[in-house]
Amino acid sequence: MLEIAENGRTWILSGPASSYALHLTAEDELLHLHWGPRITVADAEALAVRPLPDYWPFEAPLDGREEYPVEGGPRFTRPALSVRTDERRGTEWGFEAYETEGDELRLRFRDGGLGITLHYRMRDDVLERWVTLDNQGPDPVELLRADSATWTLPDREDGWRLSQLHGRWAAESLLTRTPLTYGEKVIGSRRGHTGHQHLPWVALDTDATEERGEVYGVALGWSGSWRIAVAQLPDARVQITGGAGYDDSGLFRLAAGESFTTPVFAGLWSDGGFGGASRAWHAYQRAYVIPAADQDRPVLFNSWEATNFDISEEQQRTLARRAAAMGVELFVVDDGWFGTRTSDRAGLGDWSPNPDRFPSGLKPLGDHVRELGMQFGIWVEPEMVNPDSELYRAHPDWVQHQTGRKRTEFRNQLVLNLAREDVQEYLWEQLDTLLSSAPIDYVKWDFNRCFTDAGWPGESYPQRLWVDHVRGLYALLDRLREAHPGVAFESCSGGGGRIDLGVLSRTDQVWTSDNTDPLDRLAIQDGFSQIHPARVMAAWVTDSPNTQLNGRVSSLRFRFVSAMAGVLGVGGDLTEWTEEELAEAGRWVSLYKEIRPLVQQGDLYRLRPPRGGLSAVQYVLGDETVVLAWLQAQKYGEPVPSLRLRGLDPTASYECLETGEVYRGVVLQHHGLRTGLRGDLDATVIRLRRI
Repeated sequence: MLEIAENGRTWILSGPASSYALHLTAEDELLHLHWGPRITVADAEALAVRPLPDYWPFEAPLDGREEYPVEGGPRFTRPALSVRTDERRGTEWGFEAYETEGDELRLRFRDGGLGITLHYRMRDDVLERWVTLDNQGPDPVELLRADSATWTLPDREDGWRLSQLHGRWAAESLLTRTPLTYGEKVIGSRRGHTGHQHLPWVALDTDATEERGEVYGVALGWSGSWRIAVAQLPDARVQITGGAGYDDSGLFRLAAGESFTTPVFAGLWSDGGFGGASRAWHAYQRAYVIPAADQDRPVLFNSWEATNFDISEEQQRTLARRAAAMGVELFVVDDGWFGTRTSDRAGLGDWSPNPDRFPSGLKPLGDHVRELGMQFGIWVEPEMVNPDSELYRAHPDWVQHQTGRKRTEFRNQLVLNLAREDVQEYLWEQLDTLLSSAPIDYVKWDFNRCFTDAGWPGESYPQRLWVDHVRGLYALLDRLREAHPGVAFESCSGGGGRIDLGVLSRTDQVWTSDNTDPLDRLAIQDGFSQIHPARVMAAWVTDSPNTQLNGRVSSLRFRFVSAMAGVLGVGGDLTEWTEEELAEAGRWVSLYKEIRPLVQQGDLYRLRPPRGGLSAVQYVLGDETVVLAWLQAQKYGEPVPSLRLRGLDPTASYECLETGEVYRGVVLQHHGLRTGLRGDLDATVIRLRRI
C-alpha cells in the first residue's frame, strides 16, 4: 500500500506488518523517516517535523539521514551516486516531481541534463528499490558509482550485530554473525559474477533469536560484480549502501539520450527473528521472483560423477534405465557431449553433439529418456571457450582480453565477451538450434571461472563490459525462455558462484555447491536458507566414499535425508550401486515425492542448527508438517534431545504417520518430538498430519 501526505512531500509504503517512510524537506532534501513496524500518515508527518540533531563540528548535519546520499556538497558518508563529466564531478540535484503507477512510487530529481529517478515498490513486506539515470543533456556522463539504494536503520541503544554468508568453492553460504563496530564493513565480488565468497545479502539485529526479535535484511539482485557496504557512523547511526560494481573506477558511460537502470536492492523488516525473516524472504521469492515457483521441481539424475568426460550414448541409456527404475523424473547429460570435449582442454564454444559419441545427435537419447517417463536435460557453459575449439580459432577477438597481455586461462578456458552483440547473437543461434534439435526440457547453465583480463580492445569505454556482460546474459536467458517456454534453466557457477535475486528471476533452480558431501551440505544449506527457499536449492545424493572431495563414508539414508531438504537429485554411478541400494534409493525417492510440496512450498523452521550434534529443519504447509533430522555424532552416551516443533496449532492434535502416535500441538511445541536417532551420521524423516 502506498500513502501520500496532503502536502505531497511525505510518502509511506506499507506491507502487512511493516512500513517505510520518507520525506522531502522545504529545502528539497530527501530524508529517511522510518523503516519498521506499520505506521500511519499522521505518524510519518510527526516524524517529519522533528528537529534534526545539533550540528557537530567537522560533521555534516544530514549525514546518516539522507535517503539517497550523492557525492557533492556537505556530505561525508559513502555516496550512493558518483558521476562526472568532462567539466565537473558530483551531483547538485533538485526535486522535480513524484509520480505513482500502481503500487510503485517514483521520485524524480534533476542535475542539469541528468535525470535521476528513485523507484520504490512494496511487495508484501519486502521493499524493492532501484534507480534510473537518464542523460538528457548533450554531453556524456560517466557513472563512477550508481548504487541501487541506501538503507538507514533506526537508532538503537544496543549494539548491532551483522549476519552475512561467506565461503569459497565447495564451502559456500556459511553463516557468520559478528558485532558491528564503527567504520565500514564491505563485502562483494570483483570477479565478474556473484561469487562463491559472499552472497549479496546481509542482516542486522540487536538481540534477535531464531523466532523472536527485530531483523533488518537486504538482498541485491545482480549477477555480476557487486558491493554492499555497512557503515556505523560517528553518531552510531547505521547505513547500508549497495549496488552493481565493486569499486568507483567507472561503471558506465551515458551518451546523450541513454539511460541506465540499476538492479533491484530489496529490503525486509521482520519482528519474527531470523526464522521469520527467512520465511518472508522465501515467500517473496516464490511469489514475485522465481519463474513458475508454484510448480514443484522434479527429482533429477545427473551423469557427471558417474562418467566425467568419458561418455557415450549407450552408457547414458544404461544410466537412464536405472534412474527411471528408481523413480527419477529428469535425466541430465552433463559435460562431454559436444564438440571435441573429451577433457576440459577442448571443445567449449562448439555447441553441437560429438559425432563419435552421439552419431545421430541428442534426439535419439532424448527420445529414449522420454519413453522411460523422464524429462531430458543437458549441461552447457555458453559464456566460456577453450582455446582449442573451432569458435576460438575463428574468433579469438571475442574473448575478454587486454591488448599485448597474456590471456589468463583457468580450467583451460577463457571468458567470452558477452557484452558484444555478435557474441550474443552467436550464442543465441547455437543454443536455439540445440534446444530445437532434441526434446530438451532442462539446461544446466554453468560458469566455471572468474573474470581476470576484462578488456575490450577497440571499445571506447571498455569498462562497460562488467555491466553489459551481465545484461547480455540476462537478455540471452530471457530470449531463450521466451522461444522455449517448456525448458527449465539451472544457474550453476562451479557450484554456488552465481546465486542472487537477479539470476533467480530467470532460472528455475540453482546449483548450491559442488560439495555433495551430506555432512558438509548441512551447514551450506543452513546458510543458504537464510535468504533463499528450498524450492531452488538443488541437492544431490552421490557415492560413498565421497571420492570427489573428502573420502567420507556415509549411509545412503544420511545422504538422502540431507539432499531431501531441497530439490532432490542423484549424481552417483548407478551402474556400481547394488540391487539393494537401488531398491532403497527408490523408496527414498518415493518418500520425497510425498513430502516434496511441503519442502518446496512450505514454511521453513530451522529447529536446530548444524553445530556438531543434532540438527533439524521443519516444513509446514496447511495441515501437514515434515521434520528432517540429522545426528552428526553422539558422545559420552548422552541422550539425543527431542525437537520442539514450530508453526503448529497448539490446540490441535497431530498424528505421526511413521508411528501412528498422536500428539497435541502444545506438546510438540513445548516438550518436543523424539527422533529415535543414535550413533554417528544418522538421519530420519518424520511426517505429521493434523487430525
